[in-house]
Amino acid sequence: MGTSSKIFQDNNAVINTLAVNSDGVLVSGADNGTIHMWDWRTGYNFQRIHAAVQPGSLDSESGLFACVFDQSESRLITAEADKTMKVYKEDDTATEESHPVNWKPEILKRKRF
Repeated sequence: MGTSSKIFQDNNAVINTLAVNSDGVLVSGADNGTIHMWDWRTGYNFQRIHAAVQPGSLDSESGLFACVFDQSESRLITAEADKTMKVYKEDDTATEESHPVNWKPEILKRKRF
């Protein structure tokens, strides 16, 4: 049995989390708050996002600890260092010609307990 490997180069950050969906989108989340989206098959990095911290947090709290795709595989759920969970969704207006695909946080109403 042979071995093969791919190297996905990130921006000099510690990668804390990875997720991949059935469309071959690989997501890496790093301790500096960057989210990179890759084409698993080719290694092409088609999207870079910097996670925004919640108001009142320090910029150093922008790191990602965990990420997972939801069951529809069209939303990415993250657990972040600013003590939030964020849901990123696909931009419905994006096309292959308008790469990079623009994922952005979905605004959810906050409940105070």
